[in-house]
Amino acid sequence: MEFFHKVTRFPFMHTRKVWYGLSAALIVGSLATVAVRGLNLGIDFTGGVVIETNFPQAPNIEQLRTALAKAGVAGAQVQAFGSSRDILVRLPPDPNVKGEQIGAHILEIFTAVDAGAKLQRTEVVGPQVGQELFVKGAWALVATLVLILIYVLLRFTPKLALGAIFAVLHDPICVLGFFAVSQMTFDLTAISAILAVIGYSLNDTVIVFDRIRERARTARKLTIAQVIDESINQTLSRTLMTKLVTLMVVVALLIFGGETLHGFSAALVIGIVAGTYSSIYISAALALDLGLRADDLLERKLTKPEEIDGLP
Repeated sequence: MEFFHKVTRFPFMHTRKVWYGLSAALIVGSLATVAVRGLNLGIDFTGGVVIETNFPQAPNIEQLRTALAKAGVAGAQVQAFGSSRDILVRLPPDPNVKGEQIGAHILEIFTAVDAGAKLQRTEVVGPQVGQELFVKGAWALVATLVLILIYVLLRFTPKLALGAIFAVLHDPICVLGFFAVSQMTFDLTAISAILAVIGYSLNDTVIVFDRIRERARTARKLTIAQVIDESINQTLSRTLMTKLVTLMVVVALLIFGGETLHGFSAALVIGIVAGTYSSIYISAALALDLGLRADDLLERKLTKPEEIDGLP
C-alpha cells in the first residue's frame, strides 16, 4: 500500500534554507515562550494531595469531574486506576488545609453522586518529591539524547549523526513550546510522550539515512544533494502512511481519551507532526551543509596502495 501512486521528485534540498528559517523560528519561539511563560507543571512535579476512592459500581468520571467543579474544587485530576470502580483524585497542594480534611471533603462530594462511595486513602505528596521526579524526568531526556547520538555515530558518519541529533532535539523543543503556549498541564505522561516522540522521529531518520547510504553506493554519478533528494522521495510514501495511521489513533485518544490522556495525546500529535517534518527537511539537509560527501558513505575495504592501483 502506497501513499503516492508513483515515486515523487520533490526538490527537498533546493528549498532547505526556507525550512531552516521555519525551524529556527519554531525553536527560538518555543524556548522564549518556555522562558517567559514557563510550563504549567502538574501535581507529579509540584506535589499535592492524592485521594483514592472506591465505588460499588463503575462511576461516570465526567460526572465526578463536574461535581468537583461545581463544589469549587479547582485543578482536580480524576482518573480510574486498578479497576473501573477505583477512582484516583489528584489535587494541587494547599498549605492551609490538611490532607485528611481534603479527603473528607472529596468523599462528601462523591457521596452526593453515589451514596456508596468510600474513601480508601489520602496521601500528601510533598514538593521535594515532585522536584525529584522533575529532575529525574529531565535526566531521562538527556540520557536518551546522549545514547541516540552514540548510536548514530556508530552506525553512520559524524555529519549524519549531527543532523540526526539536531532533528531529534527539534521535536521535543516544539512540544515544550506547545505546552508553554497552551499552558496545558505538563506531567510525567507528557515526558513519556516526548520520549516516545524522540524514538519515533529517530526511526524515520534512520530509515532515510539507510536509503541515502544505499543510493550513494549505487548512484555514483549523482551529486550528494541528488542522492538525498532521491532517498527522501523513495521513503516519503512509507513515512506519510505510517505517520497518518499513527496520527489517526493519537487524535482519537485526544478526542475520546478523556482528561487523563489529554496531555499525553496532545504531546504525541505535536511530536508526530514535528518529527515527520524534521526527518524530511532537517536531518539530512544539515548533514549536507556540514559537508557530507558520497565518499563518507562508502565502505573502504581496500587499504593497500597496490590494491588501489589495480582497480579498473
